[in-house]
Amino acid sequence: MQDNPVQENSELIARARTWLAEDPDPETRDELAKLIDAQDTTELTARFAGTLQFGTAGLRGELGAGPMRMNRSVVIRAAAGLAAYLKAEGHTDGLVVVGYDARHKSADFARDTAAVMTGAGLRAAVLPRPLPTPVLAFAIRHLGAVAGVEVTASHNPPRDNGYKVYLGDGSQIVPPADAEIAAHIDAVASLHDVPRPESGWQTLAEDVLEAYLARTDAVLSPESPRTARTVYTAMHGVGKETLLAAFDRAGFPAPTLVAEQAEPDPDFPTVAFPNPEEPGAMDLAFATAARTTPAPDLIIANDPDADRCAAAVVDGGAWRMLRGDEVGALLAAHLVKRGARGTFAESIVSSSLLGRIAEKAGLPYEETLTGFKWIARVEGLRYGYEEALGYCVDPEGVRDKDGITAALLLTELASELKEEGRTFLDLLDDLALQHGLHATDQLSVRVEDLSLIADAMRRLREQPPAALAGLPVTKAEDLTRGTETLPPTDGLRYTLDGARVIVRPSGTEPKLKCYLEVVVPLSARSELPAARARAAELLAAIKRDLSAAAGI
Repeated sequence: MQDNPVQENSELIARARTWLAEDPDPETRDELAKLIDAQDTTELTARFAGTLQFGTAGLRGELGAGPMRMNRSVVIRAAAGLAAYLKAEGHTDGLVVVGYDARHKSADFARDTAAVMTGAGLRAAVLPRPLPTPVLAFAIRHLGAVAGVEVTASHNPPRDNGYKVYLGDGSQIVPPADAEIAAHIDAVASLHDVPRPESGWQTLAEDVLEAYLARTDAVLSPESPRTARTVYTAMHGVGKETLLAAFDRAGFPAPTLVAEQAEPDPDFPTVAFPNPEEPGAMDLAFATAARTTPAPDLIIANDPDADRCAAAVVDGGAWRMLRGDEVGALLAAHLVKRGARGTFAESIVSSSLLGRIAEKAGLPYEETLTGFKWIARVEGLRYGYEEALGYCVDPEGVRDKDGITAALLLTELASELKEEGRTFLDLLDDLALQHGLHATDQLSVRVEDLSLIADAMRRLREQPPAALAGLPVTKAEDLTRGTETLPPTDGLRYTLDGARVIVRPSGTEPKLKCYLEVVVPLSARSELPAARARAAELLAAIKRDLSAAAGI
């Protein structure tokens, strides 16, 4: 006789029923009730195996019912924990600004956050509508807030949403604040203990966006040419209106829109992943550019919350998306030429070319851990970037990556080069001649089973490679121990003769990410084709050997 599965899983069912009784959302209540009625213990176990962990990326996960999913119950607990943390820090009546994107449930999560802050005795203000994440980052400092929340999953798949927390300096949280907030979240016993009034918070007017747009003007040189023609895709996100307004104020030609991706759509119907870096994501932009007359000089893309910026140019007769490291170097060179002063900074996974550009210009340079939460905190920051298409070109206005101001600065650079009869590729060649050809690539493995990532990291720690692509590994660092300049993080760094490799689990997606760089010296422009061929050959070989060493 078989055991009754309900009896076997009575504790699981009881936990699910307790959660159901507190869930304020009819949709997720109905979803969970059906799982309980169907005695779907496999799915219930997945939903109740733990809780979504609040960390330095805040929260991010798949939408659905239960503590392992993104839903209103999880968000209300997160907001209550943040409110308790802020009050414990002495911000008893401080202002918390809340922004949100156009994903499923984003507006609900923003409203719940405002209600919880109001119920806790704090003041809350919500942006007027779905707007780019950098507008929220700007608004925190502009309004003198003690914290900010952006409801977004950035470029994650349509089924995901997330919750990004900023403190009053306008930059994202870092340790120990994340652990302290998490402890306050864990202390929330029941949602019934969390006051959520129906009103009492402020919905901000358009003047906060106007203030942000007025600030975007400051990234450009007053006398610079404004002639470059662009094609623009918002990637089904919230960037279009803000970017068009910024371009109009700057006096650039109005971008030609990728019509199929121009309007916000939480289902992201034209892309497998709404990330310009993903294969195929830029295909519609390339097609739009090919049929646009006169021919555009540049394609600009934002990710769905418009904090990242991608650029594509014609290379050998076809459109090619530039790597994040290439855009990072171009913007750095442009700022140096304009006489920018202050520290240039990047994360350890980005190209070492930035350090060489800064050194030649006599500018301070710093490397940080991955993420703008670290880059934004560099003292005296003037420019920061990360290879994953993130650029901070106006740190006094937005202490985070900003895809709108980066797009403006890129289009200004394209205009200046156009006036000289040159292109981005010509400037990249100049940089290679000055500093060596810096070529980067990434080996990124998406998994369903997260244990595969842990296995790969363990394998590399236990048996680190002695050589990759025939290049000896001269230094192997386990970054969990930290370094003289970096706090501990889960990562491995290999220094090779003329190359560098960093391996780390993604902080926001189920991916193992390996960042590769090779540097090929050259002394004449005529050597560039051979140097590029050599770099491509080395990168391919490093990928192959690293895959074998990691067992992926």
